Amino acid sequence: MSFEDELGEALRQAGDGFTPDRQALVAGGERRGRRLVFRRRAAVIGGSAVGLALIGTVGAFAGGLLSGSGGSGGSGTADVAAPPALSSPPPAKGVPGSGTGAVSDEQMVAWLTQLLPGGRLTEAKGHGTGAGPAGMTGASGVYDDGKGNAAIGVGLNRVDPKGASNAELITCPDKNKFDYDGCTSETLADGSKIMVYQGYEYPDRHVLTKAWRATLVTPQGYLVDVQEWNAAAEKDEPVSRPNPPLDPAQLKALALSPLWRPALEDLPPAHPESPRSAPRPGAPVGPVLDGLLAGYGIPVVAKGDEGRSAYAVLDDGKGKSMVSVEVQSVGKAGPVDSLFAGATVMPDGTKVVARQTPGEKGGKNVVWWNVDTLRTDGTRVIVSAFNSKNQESDASRKEPALTMAQLKEMATSGKWAEYAG
Repeated sequence: MSFEDELGEALRQAGDGFTPDRQALVAGGERRGRRLVFRRRAAVIGGSAVGLALIGTVGAFAGGLLSGSGGSGGSGTADVAAPPALSSPPPAKGVPGSGTGAVSDEQMVAWLTQLLPGGRLTEAKGHGTGAGPAGMTGASGVYDDGKGNAAIGVGLNRVDPKGASNAELITCPDKNKFDYDGCTSETLADGSKIMVYQGYEYPDRHVLTKAWRATLVTPQGYLVDVQEWNAAAEKDEPVSRPNPPLDPAQLKALALSPLWRPALEDLPPAHPESPRSAPRPGAPVGPVLDGLLAGYGIPVVAKGDEGRSAYAVLDDGKGKSMVSVEVQSVGKAGPVDSLFAGATVMPDGTKVVARQTPGEKGGKNVVWWNVDTLRTDGTRVIVSAFNSKNQESDASRKEPALTMAQLKEMATSGKWAEYAG
């Protein structure tokens, strides 16, 4: 599962090294991984909310802070009940906000240690503000309060305060589409926004490793992401306790601590977020989907609209079945051309490909049926159906509620020409 979102130049550069596969392109908006993973490995938004692990900020975790290798500033074992005295950061060696190294690796570990409520922090590692790739500032370790070892870490970053994606970073994922235990999102008195998410490392829960996080975005563009697990590592370690050690209130308090301010102020400002192209005029996707489904007379028990994509959960009495649609503008030639090799071509020039594959997000016995269309003006419409209420849940029926013929009828409907304007 991919985790995306505009969290800085480092993430965009990293993305240049990946080659999308055909199935991933077909998934299109179904994955919407950008929002989730940040919130998860929801996930995020599906595993961190949200999906979420935060790639740009929590790149620190992936970069070795939680892996037991890489990183610098290891502090060994710290007694959290008696934290070391914190000294003020040394004066900046350069211009503030330029990654001067005003906050050291050791200082980051010391602050995390001080903020934990008793217990011990072992395998502690930190990344200060003076070295390493963007998004690597943070601290982490294995925390033990006497109830079981738990991986925990904090990542700091800067985002464009005017960026359109900021709202996505602190918005709880759609409960109809993703399974998690709890999530709150609120705006604070100073305009900061914080999300506290309680989810799972694996969306399908084949291992019951819980991943909880608090994500804070301030009006200045400061980003603080705290994440914890109920195991000694994010992956490949057995569950050591029923829940991660910090409850939602404690997670929130750790993210809001003023101790992080010197490090955040020393980080370089984020690159301005690229403007998003304005949506095409015409009917929103959700109402178009509603109208198409109305003709089949199957009760809709849940639905959601995300602009260029929408979904509905149908229940005909034989089990819930999700139906989704994604509309893209890909131009008259582009990277999706290979997906339509051997496609059926309709009299108006629309290319049509029908596929039936296993589900890709872990739900047991889930099947994914979809009809993918490409019109001559470059408008691509993908209509999908599943035999479950969402892609992460186990199958609730043998086949989706709609037939392949009905999916084709929806995908080739003239309503999409009206939507495209």
